[in-house]
Amino acid sequence: MVEPSGERVGLRLSKKWKRFMKPYAPFRRVYRTPGKCPEHTVPYLNREQLISTGYYPNSTQNSVSGQRSFHLFLLVKGTIFYSSILYAASESLDDIVELGRDLAFIIASFFIYFKLIYFLLYADNVDEVINGLEDCYRWERAGPAAAGVRSAKRLHYLIVIGMQIIWVVSMIIFIVLLISTPFWTQQELPLHAAYPFHLHDSLRHPRIHILIYLSQSFDILYYLTWLTVTECMSVSIYSQLTTALSVLCVELRHLHQFCDGDEDLLRWEIHRLVKYHQKIIKLVDRCNEVFHGPLIMQMIVNFLLVSLSVFEAMMARHDPKVAGQFILLMILALGHLSMWTKFGDMMSQESLEVAEAAYEAYDSSVGSKKIYWNI
Repeated sequence: MVEPSGERVGLRLSKKWKRFMKPYAPFRRVYRTPGKCPEHTVPYLNREQLISTGYYPNSTQNSVSGQRSFHLFLLVKGTIFYSSILYAASESLDDIVELGRDLAFIIASFFIYFKLIYFLLYADNVDEVINGLEDCYRWERAGPAAAGVRSAKRLHYLIVIGMQIIWVVSMIIFIVLLISTPFWTQQELPLHAAYPFHLHDSLRHPRIHILIYLSQSFDILYYLTWLTVTECMSVSIYSQLTTALSVLCVELRHLHQFCDGDEDLLRWEIHRLVKYHQKIIKLVDRCNEVFHGPLIMQMIVNFLLVSLSVFEAMMARHDPKVAGQFILLMILALGHLSMWTKFGDMMSQESLEVAEAAYEAYDSSVGSKKIYWNI
C-alpha cells in the first residue's frame, strides 16, 4: 500500500521535530532521577538538531539524495538575504539610528553567512571531535568510581541543557520581535532591505513586497534557529571536554579503592587512565585547530554587536519598542560571550584539578615507583 504524499511529508516533519527536540526530551527524567545520565553527549544531541534543520553538510548528509541541492539553496538564499540588507545601508546614511540598526544586522548576518561557509568546509572535522567525545563518554567502567562518574555526566547535562533552553527561549522572543517589527513600527519589512527596481516598495509592488516579507520571515526564523543550535553545539563541545576531565579526576581519586592492593590491576588501570587523558589532550588540540577561526570571528562580532546595541539603545531611548529590541540583542550577545568565557574558565580549572587528583593517586606503600611513572 502506497502512503499519500501528504502523509509522507507529515511523517518526515514529525521525525525531524523529534530529532530537533532530542536534547531536551530526557531533561525532566534526568532531573528527577539522581542516578540517571543521558545516553549520548550534549554535542552529539546538538548535532542531531543540526541535521534535523537540513543544513549540516558533512560527508554522510551530502551523500543523501537532494541534500546537496538543499544546501546550495540555503547558501544562495543566504547570499540574497545578506546582499539585500547590505544594499539598503546606503539609504540610512541620513538617520544615525537606522544606520546603526542596519549595521548591527549586517554584522550579525555576516557571522551567520561565515558559519554557513565554515560548516560547508569543516563539518567532517567537527564530526571527528564529536565522535571522539562520544568515545570518551563511554570510557567508564564498573567500580567504586561509577556513581561519581554518572553524577558528573548528569550535572553537566542538566547545566548545559538548562542554559541552552534559556538561550533558545530568548532567541524565540527576539525572532518574534523581529518578524513583527512592521506591525508596531513604521518599517515595512522585518529588516531594512533594498532590491533592484524598487521591488521592496509596498506602493509600487504590493504583491512582491508581501513575498519579500514572507521570505525575510523565513530567513530570520531559519538562520537564527540554525545559528543558535550551532553555537550551542560549539559551547557544549568545550563543556564536554571539561566533563571528561572531571571523570578522569573521579577515576584517579578512586584508583586505590578500585585496585585494592592488586599491583597488576593497578598497573593496567593507570595505563588505561593515561590513555584516556592523552585522548582528551588530543581532542582539546583538535578543537583548538577546528574552532580557531570561528572563535576569533565570534569575539569580533560580539564586541561590535554589544557596542552598537548600547549605542542604538541610547539613541532610540524615546522609542521603547526599538530600544527594547537592541537591549535584547545586547543581552544575547553578552550572554553568548559569557557562556564561552565561563566554560573556558571551567576547563582551565578542571585541568588543574587533574594534576591534584594525579598527585593524590600516588601511594608509595602500594606498587613500585615504575608503575606510578606514567602518572
